[in-house]
Amino acid sequence: MSSSQAFNKPGSLRSRILRGLRLYTGKLRLFKPNARLYLLNTVISGVAYGIFRLLFNFYALSLGYDEALVGQLLTVSSLVALVGALPAGYVSDRIGRKPSLLLSNLTLTLSILGMVLWRSPTGFYMMNAVIGLAQSLMGVTMGPFLMENSDEEERTYLFSFNAGFQTTAGFAGNWLGGRLPTWLGTTIGVSATSSTAYGWAIAFISGISLLGILPLILLKRQRTPRQLDEVSLSPFQYARKNPRLLTKLASPMLITSLGAGLLMPFMNIFFRVAHAQSDATIGSLFAWGSLAMGIGLLISPPLADRWGKIQVVVVSQSLSIPFLILLGFTPLYWISATAYLARLALMNMSWPIYDAFVMEHAEPEARATVASLVSMSWNFGWAFSPTLSGWLQVHYGFNPVFLGTISTYILAIFLYWHFFLRESDAPKAREALSRD
Repeated sequence: MSSSQAFNKPGSLRSRILRGLRLYTGKLRLFKPNARLYLLNTVISGVAYGIFRLLFNFYALSLGYDEALVGQLLTVSSLVALVGALPAGYVSDRIGRKPSLLLSNLTLTLSILGMVLWRSPTGFYMMNAVIGLAQSLMGVTMGPFLMENSDEEERTYLFSFNAGFQTTAGFAGNWLGGRLPTWLGTTIGVSATSSTAYGWAIAFISGISLLGILPLILLKRQRTPRQLDEVSLSPFQYARKNPRLLTKLASPMLITSLGAGLLMPFMNIFFRVAHAQSDATIGSLFAWGSLAMGIGLLISPPLADRWGKIQVVVVSQSLSIPFLILLGFTPLYWISATAYLARLALMNMSWPIYDAFVMEHAEPEARATVASLVSMSWNFGWAFSPTLSGWLQVHYGFNPVFLGTISTYILAIFLYWHFFLRESDAPKAREALSRD
Protein backbone atom coordinates (compact mmCIF):
# COMPACT_ATOMS: atom_id res chain seq x y z
CA MET A 1 0.00 0.00 0.00
CA SER A 2 1.37 3.42 -0.98
CA SER A 3 1.77 6.20 1.55
CA SER A 4 -0.99 8.22 -0.14
CA GLN A 5 -3.40 5.29 0.10
CA ALA A 6 -2.56 4.82 3.76
CA PHE A 7 -3.13 8.53 4.36
CA ASN A 8 -6.58 8.44 2.73
CA LYS A 9 -7.99 5.10 3.94
CA PRO A 10 -10.75 5.05 6.63
CA GLY A 11 -9.27 5.54 10.08
CA SER A 12 -6.19 7.20 8.63
CA LEU A 13 -4.71 10.48 9.82
CA ARG A 14 -6.49 12.37 7.04
CA SER A 15 -9.90 10.96 7.92
CA ARG A 16 -9.33 11.71 11.59
CA ILE A 17 -8.38 15.29 10.80
CA LEU A 18 -11.44 15.76 8.59
CA ARG A 19 -13.69 14.22 11.23
CA GLY A 20 -12.22 16.51 13.84
CA LEU A 21 -12.70 19.57 11.65
CA ARG A 22 -16.34 18.64 11.00
CA LEU A 23 -16.91 18.24 14.73
CA TYR A 24 -15.26 21.58 15.46
CA THR A 25 -17.15 23.53 12.80
CA GLY A 26 -20.39 21.93 13.99
CA LYS A 27 -19.77 23.32 17.46
CA LEU A 28 -19.04 26.77 16.05
CA ARG A 29 -22.35 26.85 14.17
CA LEU A 30 -24.10 26.56 17.53
CA PHE A 31 -22.80 29.97 18.67
CA LYS A 32 -25.67 32.36 19.35
CA PRO A 33 -25.88 35.86 17.74
CA ASN A 34 -24.86 37.58 20.97
CA ALA A 35 -21.85 35.30 21.26
CA ARG A 36 -20.79 36.10 17.68
CA LEU A 37 -21.03 39.85 18.32
CA TYR A 38 -18.99 39.49 21.48
CA LEU A 39 -16.34 37.57 19.53
CA LEU A 40 -16.14 40.46 17.06
CA ASN A 41 -15.55 42.82 19.97
CA THR A 42 -12.88 40.42 21.20
CA VAL A 43 -11.04 40.56 17.88
CA ILE A 44 -11.00 44.36 17.73
CA SER A 45 -10.06 44.71 21.39
CA GLY A 46 -7.38 42.04 20.96
CA VAL A 47 -5.67 44.09 18.27
CA ALA A 48 -5.75 47.21 20.45
CA TYR A 49 -4.51 45.35 23.53
CA GLY A 50 -1.72 43.68 21.55
CA ILE A 51 -0.35 47.09 20.54
CA PHE A 52 -0.80 48.55 24.02
CA ARG A 53 0.86 45.64 25.81
CA LEU A 54 3.92 45.94 23.58
CA LEU A 55 4.33 49.72 23.55
CA PHE A 56 3.24 51.13 26.90
CA ASN A 57 6.38 50.06 28.80
CA PHE A 58 8.55 51.57 26.06
CA TYR A 59 6.39 54.70 26.14
CA ALA A 60 6.96 55.11 29.88
CA LEU A 61 10.71 54.48 29.55
CA SER A 62 10.95 56.99 26.68
CA LEU A 63 9.58 59.67 29.02
CA GLY A 64 12.50 59.09 31.40
CA TYR A 65 10.77 56.80 33.89
CA ASP A 66 12.35 53.51 34.99
CA GLU A 67 11.21 49.90 35.43
CA ALA A 68 10.34 50.52 39.06
CA LEU A 69 7.68 53.05 38.06
CA VAL A 70 6.36 50.68 35.37
CA GLY A 71 5.96 48.02 38.05
CA GLN A 72 4.20 50.45 40.36
CA LEU A 73 1.75 51.43 37.61
CA LEU A 74 0.88 47.79 37.02
CA THR A 75 0.44 47.37 40.75
CA VAL A 76 -2.00 50.30 40.85
CA SER A 77 -4.22 48.91 38.07
CA SER A 78 -4.20 45.41 39.54
CA LEU A 79 -4.79 46.63 43.10
CA VAL A 80 -7.78 48.69 41.98
CA ALA A 81 -9.06 45.70 40.00
CA LEU A 82 -8.65 43.59 43.15
CA VAL A 83 -10.57 46.03 45.36
CA GLY A 84 -13.15 46.69 42.67
CA ALA A 85 -13.94 43.07 41.83
CA LEU A 86 -16.76 42.62 44.35
CA PRO A 87 -18.48 45.93 43.54
CA ALA A 88 -18.02 45.12 39.83
CA GLY A 89 -19.84 41.82 40.28
CA TYR A 90 -22.69 43.65 41.99
CA VAL A 91 -22.83 46.26 39.20
CA SER A 92 -22.83 43.55 36.54
CA ASP A 93 -25.81 41.86 38.20
CA ARG A 94 -27.55 45.16 38.88
CA ILE A 95 -27.39 46.89 35.47
CA GLY A 96 -27.04 43.82 33.23
CA ARG A 97 -24.32 42.31 31.07
CA LYS A 98 -24.64 44.54 28.00
CA PRO A 99 -24.44 47.88 29.88
CA SER A 100 -21.54 46.49 31.92
CA LEU A 101 -19.60 45.53 28.81
CA LEU A 102 -20.29 48.89 27.17
CA LEU A 103 -19.27 50.82 30.28
CA SER A 104 -16.05 48.86 30.76
CA ASN A 105 -14.99 49.15 27.10
CA LEU A 106 -15.70 52.88 26.92
CA THR A 107 -13.89 53.56 30.20
CA LEU A 108 -10.87 51.56 29.05
CA THR A 109 -10.73 53.49 25.77
CA LEU A 110 -10.83 56.87 27.49
CA SER A 111 -8.19 55.88 30.03
CA ILE A 112 -5.75 54.84 27.27
CA LEU A 113 -6.25 58.20 25.58
CA GLY A 114 -5.76 59.91 28.95
CA MET A 115 -2.20 58.55 29.14
CA VAL A 116 -1.33 60.53 26.03
CA LEU A 117 -2.91 63.74 27.26
CA TRP A 118 -1.62 63.50 30.85
CA ARG A 119 1.93 62.15 30.80
CA SER A 120 3.00 62.92 34.36
CA PRO A 121 3.38 60.18 36.98
CA THR A 122 0.15 61.41 38.61
CA GLY A 123 -1.69 61.08 35.32
CA PHE A 124 -0.30 57.60 34.73
CA TYR A 125 -1.30 56.50 38.22
CA MET A 126 -4.84 57.82 37.83
CA MET A 127 -5.37 56.35 34.36
CA ASN A 128 -4.03 52.96 35.50
CA ALA A 129 -6.49 53.09 38.39
CA VAL A 130 -9.31 53.70 35.90
CA ILE A 131 -8.00 50.84 33.74
CA GLY A 132 -8.14 48.61 36.81
CA LEU A 133 -11.81 49.46 37.36
CA ALA A 134 -12.65 48.87 33.70
CA GLN A 135 -10.80 45.55 33.56
CA SER A 136 -12.46 44.43 36.77
CA LEU A 137 -15.95 45.10 35.43
CA MET A 138 -15.08 43.51 32.10
CA GLY A 139 -13.52 40.46 33.73
CA VAL A 140 -16.40 39.64 36.09
CA THR A 141 -18.97 40.16 33.33
CA MET A 142 -17.37 38.01 30.64
CA GLY A 143 -17.82 34.59 32.26
CA PRO A 144 -21.50 35.02 33.19
CA PHE A 145 -22.21 36.58 29.77
CA LEU A 146 -20.69 33.63 27.92
CA MET A 147 -22.54 31.19 30.19
CA GLU A 148 -25.86 32.95 29.55
CA ASN A 149 -25.28 32.95 25.79
CA SER A 150 -24.23 29.34 25.34
CA ASP A 151 -25.44 25.82 25.98
CA GLU A 152 -23.46 22.96 27.46
CA GLU A 153 -22.73 21.43 24.05
CA GLU A 154 -20.72 24.39 22.71
CA ARG A 155 -19.78 26.18 25.94
CA THR A 156 -16.19 25.01 26.23
CA TYR A 157 -15.63 25.89 22.58
CA LEU A 158 -17.05 29.38 23.08
CA PHE A 159 -14.81 30.11 26.07
CA SER A 160 -11.76 28.84 24.20
CA PHE A 161 -12.70 30.50 20.95
CA ASN A 162 -13.11 33.83 22.75
CA ALA A 163 -9.66 33.54 24.28
CA GLY A 164 -8.22 32.23 21.01
CA PHE A 165 -9.67 35.12 19.04
CA GLN A 166 -8.23 37.60 21.51
CA THR A 167 -4.73 36.21 21.33
CA THR A 168 -4.80 35.62 17.59
CA ALA A 169 -5.92 39.21 17.13
CA GLY A 170 -3.00 40.07 19.38
CA PHE A 171 -0.79 38.61 16.62
CA ALA A 172 -1.85 41.48 14.37
CA GLY A 173 -1.63 43.95 17.25
CA ASN A 174 1.89 42.96 18.25
CA TRP A 175 3.11 42.94 14.66
CA LEU A 176 1.55 46.35 14.07
CA GLY A 177 2.79 47.68 17.41
CA GLY A 178 6.38 46.78 16.59
CA ARG A 179 6.23 48.93 13.45
CA LEU A 180 3.75 51.63 14.36
CA PRO A 181 6.22 53.98 16.14
CA THR A 182 8.53 53.81 13.10
CA TRP A 183 5.72 54.62 10.68
CA LEU A 184 4.37 57.44 12.82
CA GLY A 185 7.84 58.77 13.64
CA THR A 186 8.72 58.92 9.95
CA THR A 187 5.45 60.68 9.18
CA ILE A 188 5.88 63.41 11.77
CA GLY A 189 9.68 63.61 11.53
CA VAL A 190 10.77 62.26 14.91
CA SER A 191 12.73 59.22 16.12
CA ALA A 192 10.84 55.93 16.27
CA THR A 193 11.90 55.52 19.91
CA SER A 194 10.92 59.04 20.97
CA SER A 195 8.10 59.73 23.39
CA THR A 196 6.27 61.59 20.62
CA ALA A 197 6.18 58.55 18.33
CA TYR A 198 5.11 56.28 21.18
CA GLY A 199 2.47 58.80 22.26
CA TRP A 200 0.89 58.95 18.80
CA ALA A 201 0.90 55.14 18.75
CA ILE A 202 -0.94 55.00 22.09
CA ALA A 203 -3.50 57.50 20.75
CA PHE A 204 -3.97 55.27 17.71
CA ILE A 205 -4.76 52.39 20.07
CA SER A 206 -7.62 54.33 21.66
CA GLY A 207 -9.18 54.77 18.20
CA ILE A 208 -9.08 51.02 17.54
CA SER A 209 -10.53 50.35 20.99
CA LEU A 210 -13.40 52.71 20.29
CA LEU A 211 -14.36 50.66 17.21
CA GLY A 212 -14.69 47.61 19.45
CA ILE A 213 -17.68 49.19 21.19
CA LEU A 214 -19.84 49.02 18.03
CA PRO A 215 -20.57 45.24 18.21
CA LEU A 216 -21.51 45.61 21.88
CA ILE A 217 -24.16 48.20 20.98
CA LEU A 218 -25.87 45.53 18.82
CA LEU A 219 -26.12 42.97 21.64
CA LYS A 220 -29.63 41.95 22.61
CA ARG A 221 -30.38 42.16 26.32
CA GLN A 222 -31.72 38.85 27.52
CA ARG A 223 -32.87 39.78 30.97
CA THR A 224 -33.91 42.89 32.84
CA PRO A 225 -31.51 44.28 35.44
CA ARG A 226 -31.91 42.70 38.82
CA GLN A 227 -33.54 44.72 41.53
CA LEU A 228 -31.57 45.17 44.70
CA ASP A 229 -33.80 42.86 46.74
CA GLU A 230 -33.54 40.11 44.07
CA VAL A 231 -29.85 39.50 44.64
CA SER A 232 -29.90 36.28 46.63
CA LEU A 233 -26.48 36.38 48.26
CA SER A 234 -23.84 39.01 48.80
CA PRO A 235 -20.28 37.95 47.92
CA PHE A 236 -19.38 37.64 51.60
CA GLN A 237 -22.48 35.56 52.34
CA TYR A 238 -21.63 33.29 49.41
CA ALA A 239 -18.03 32.97 50.62
CA ARG A 240 -19.22 31.99 54.12
CA LYS A 241 -21.65 29.49 52.62
CA ASN A 242 -19.12 27.87 50.25
CA PRO A 243 -15.63 28.33 51.76
CA ARG A 244 -14.26 24.95 50.63
CA LEU A 245 -15.40 25.32 47.03
CA LEU A 246 -14.09 28.88 46.70
CA THR A 247 -10.76 27.94 48.27
CA LYS A 248 -10.28 25.17 45.74
CA LEU A 249 -11.32 27.31 42.79
CA ALA A 250 -9.41 30.46 43.72
CA SER A 251 -6.18 29.41 45.44
CA PRO A 252 -4.39 28.01 42.34
CA MET A 253 -5.25 31.23 40.50
CA LEU A 254 -3.87 33.27 43.40
CA ILE A 255 -0.55 31.40 43.43
CA THR A 256 -0.22 31.61 39.64
CA SER A 257 -0.93 35.34 39.69
CA LEU A 258 1.96 35.92 42.10
CA GLY A 259 4.38 34.43 39.58
CA ALA A 260 2.73 35.87 36.49
CA GLY A 261 2.83 39.39 37.93
CA LEU A 262 6.55 39.06 38.50
CA LEU A 263 7.41 38.30 34.89
CA MET A 264 4.72 38.63 32.26
CA PRO A 265 4.37 42.46 32.21
CA PHE A 266 8.12 42.79 31.63
CA MET A 267 8.75 40.32 28.80
CA ASN A 268 9.36 43.10 26.27
CA ILE A 269 11.91 44.69 28.60
CA PHE A 270 13.53 41.27 29.16
CA PHE A 271 14.12 40.72 25.44
CA ARG A 272 15.49 44.25 25.04
CA VAL A 273 17.81 44.03 28.08
CA ALA A 274 18.87 40.38 28.03
CA HIS A 275 19.08 39.87 24.25
CA ALA A 276 19.43 43.44 22.88
CA GLN A 277 16.52 43.08 20.45
CA SER A 278 14.81 45.96 18.62
CA ASP A 279 11.17 47.02 18.98
CA ALA A 280 10.34 45.50 15.59
CA THR A 281 11.93 42.16 16.49
CA ILE A 282 10.18 42.05 19.86
CA GLY A 283 6.91 43.03 18.21
CA SER A 284 7.26 40.21 15.68
CA LEU A 285 8.08 37.74 18.46
CA PHE A 286 5.06 38.86 20.47
CA ALA A 287 2.94 38.55 17.34
CA TRP A 288 4.05 34.97 16.77
CA GLY A 289 3.52 34.36 20.48
CA SER A 290 -0.07 35.53 20.20
CA LEU A 291 -0.57 33.26 17.20
CA ALA A 292 0.97 30.29 19.05
CA MET A 293 -1.21 30.96 22.07
CA GLY A 294 -4.27 31.33 19.85
CA ILE A 295 -3.61 27.96 18.22
CA GLY A 296 -3.21 26.37 21.64
CA LEU A 297 -6.49 27.88 22.80
CA LEU A 298 -8.34 26.63 19.73
CA ILE A 299 -7.16 23.04 20.09
CA SER A 300 -7.84 22.85 23.83
CA PRO A 301 -11.64 22.24 23.66
CA PRO A 302 -11.38 18.87 21.85
CA LEU A 303 -8.66 17.87 24.32
CA ALA A 304 -10.93 18.84 27.22
CA ASP A 305 -13.80 16.86 25.68
CA ARG A 306 -11.57 13.81 25.41
CA TRP A 307 -9.52 13.94 28.60
CA GLY A 308 -11.36 16.31 30.95
CA LYS A 309 -10.93 19.99 31.76
CA ILE A 310 -8.64 19.71 34.78
CA GLN A 311 -6.50 17.04 33.15
CA VAL A 312 -5.77 19.49 30.33
CA VAL A 313 -4.98 22.25 32.86
CA VAL A 314 -2.49 20.13 34.80
CA VAL A 315 -0.75 18.52 31.83
CA SER A 316 -0.43 21.64 29.67
CA GLN A 317 0.85 23.83 32.50
CA SER A 318 3.29 21.14 33.64
CA LEU A 319 4.73 20.86 30.13
CA SER A 320 5.27 24.63 30.04
CA ILE A 321 7.72 24.65 32.98
CA PRO A 322 10.82 23.34 31.11
CA PHE A 323 10.28 25.97 28.43
CA LEU A 324 10.00 28.69 31.07
CA ILE A 325 13.39 27.61 32.44
CA LEU A 326 14.93 27.74 28.95
CA LEU A 327 13.33 31.12 28.28
CA GLY A 328 14.95 32.73 31.30
CA PHE A 329 18.38 31.15 31.47
CA THR A 330 19.66 30.42 27.98
CA PRO A 331 22.14 32.98 26.57
CA LEU A 332 20.97 32.34 22.99
CA TYR A 333 18.14 34.49 21.69
CA TRP A 334 16.73 31.94 19.25
CA ILE A 335 16.40 29.33 22.00
CA SER A 336 14.84 31.85 24.37
CA ALA A 337 12.41 33.02 21.66
CA THR A 338 11.41 29.45 20.76
CA ALA A 339 10.87 28.63 24.44
CA TYR A 340 8.76 31.78 24.79
CA LEU A 341 6.44 30.61 22.01
CA ALA A 342 6.10 27.09 23.39
CA ARG A 343 5.53 28.30 26.95
CA LEU A 344 2.84 30.73 25.84
CA ALA A 345 0.92 28.07 23.95
CA LEU A 346 1.13 25.45 26.71
CA MET A 347 0.57 27.63 29.77
CA ASN A 348 -2.30 29.66 28.39
CA MET A 349 -4.29 27.05 26.46
CA SER A 350 -5.91 25.93 29.70
CA TRP A 351 -7.23 29.29 30.98
CA PRO A 352 -10.59 29.35 29.14
CA ILE A 353 -11.07 25.69 30.01
CA TYR A 354 -10.63 26.52 33.67
CA ASP A 355 -12.90 29.57 33.38
CA ALA A 356 -15.66 27.34 32.02
CA PHE A 357 -14.94 24.81 34.80
CA VAL A 358 -15.34 27.55 37.43
CA MET A 359 -18.60 28.84 35.96
CA GLU A 360 -20.02 25.31 35.78
CA HIS A 361 -19.39 24.88 39.51
CA ALA A 362 -21.23 28.10 40.41
CA GLU A 363 -24.98 28.43 40.84
CA PRO A 364 -26.55 30.55 38.06
CA GLU A 365 -27.51 33.38 40.41
CA ALA A 366 -24.01 33.42 41.93
CA ARG A 367 -21.88 33.40 38.77
CA ALA A 368 -20.96 37.09 38.86
CA THR A 369 -20.16 36.72 42.56
CA VAL A 370 -17.91 33.72 41.94
CA ALA A 371 -16.29 35.49 38.99
CA SER A 372 -15.63 38.46 41.29
CA LEU A 373 -14.01 36.34 43.97
CA VAL A 374 -11.88 34.39 41.51
CA SER A 375 -10.94 37.65 39.78
CA MET A 376 -9.82 39.01 43.14
CA SER A 377 -7.51 36.03 43.60
CA TRP A 378 -6.00 36.59 40.15
CA ASN A 379 -5.54 40.33 40.64
CA PHE A 380 -4.03 39.90 44.10
CA GLY A 381 -0.71 38.72 42.72
CA TRP A 382 -0.71 41.26 39.94
CA ALA A 383 -1.35 43.98 42.51
CA PHE A 384 1.90 43.35 44.38
CA SER A 385 4.28 41.32 42.23
CA PRO A 386 5.07 43.95 39.54
CA THR A 387 6.39 46.42 42.12
CA LEU A 388 8.59 43.70 43.62
CA SER A 389 9.70 42.66 40.15
CA GLY A 390 10.63 46.21 39.14
CA TRP A 391 12.77 46.54 42.27
CA LEU A 392 14.43 43.15 41.66
CA GLN A 393 15.22 44.07 38.06
CA VAL A 394 16.84 47.34 39.03
CA HIS A 395 19.03 45.73 41.71
CA TYR A 396 19.53 42.08 40.65
CA GLY A 397 18.34 41.61 37.08
CA PHE A 398 15.90 39.02 35.80
CA ASN A 399 17.27 35.80 37.34
CA PRO A 400 15.38 36.05 40.68
CA VAL A 401 12.26 37.08 38.77
CA PHE A 402 12.32 33.88 36.73
CA LEU A 403 13.04 31.74 39.77
CA GLY A 404 10.05 33.22 41.60
CA THR A 405 7.74 32.66 38.64
CA ILE A 406 8.87 29.05 38.14
CA SER A 407 8.39 28.25 41.83
CA THR A 408 4.87 29.67 42.06
CA TYR A 409 3.77 27.96 38.84
CA ILE A 410 4.92 24.58 40.11
CA LEU A 411 3.04 25.12 43.38
CA ALA A 412 -0.14 26.13 41.53
CA ILE A 413 0.01 23.03 39.31
CA PHE A 414 0.30 20.90 42.44
CA LEU A 415 -2.83 22.57 43.87
CA TYR A 416 -4.83 21.85 40.69
CA TRP A 417 -3.80 18.23 40.93
CA HIS A 418 -4.38 18.01 44.70
CA PHE A 419 -7.82 19.64 44.71
CA PHE A 420 -9.35 18.21 41.54
CA LEU A 421 -7.45 15.14 40.34
CA ARG A 422 -5.83 13.32 43.25
CA GLU A 423 -9.06 11.71 44.42
CA SER A 424 -12.29 12.48 42.60
CA ASP A 425 -11.12 12.82 39.00
CA ALA A 426 -8.21 10.38 38.94
CA PRO A 427 -10.41 7.34 38.14
CA LYS A 428 -11.96 9.27 35.23
CA ALA A 429 -8.53 10.07 33.89
CA ARG A 430 -7.43 6.46 34.14
CA GLU A 431 -10.62 5.33 32.42
CA ALA A 432 -9.98 7.77 29.55
CA LEU A 433 -6.41 6.51 29.24
CA SER A 434 -7.52 2.88 29.19
CA ARG A 435 -9.92 3.56 26.32
CA ASP A 436 -7.01 4.74 24.16
